[in-house]
Amino acid sequence: MAGEFGEIRVRLEAIAEELADLATVRLKESIDAGGYELPVDERRLTRARRAVEKAAAILSEPDDRD
Repeated sequence: MAGEFGEIRVRLEAIAEELADLATVRLKESIDAGGYELPVDERRLTRARRAVEKAAAILSEPDDRD
């Protein structure tokens, strides 16, 4: 079954990378603007990235069926 989910897992990993890149952009923009706190949307992007990474990890787990 794990092979079935391979393509979806790869897409999820790509989405996680996109989210990480976007969060980095938000942090850089905040720093450039003189901000001292994390931007709210950076936190949200990080939470979303973690959730997507978790989903990808779940899909890469071996099938428990005998």
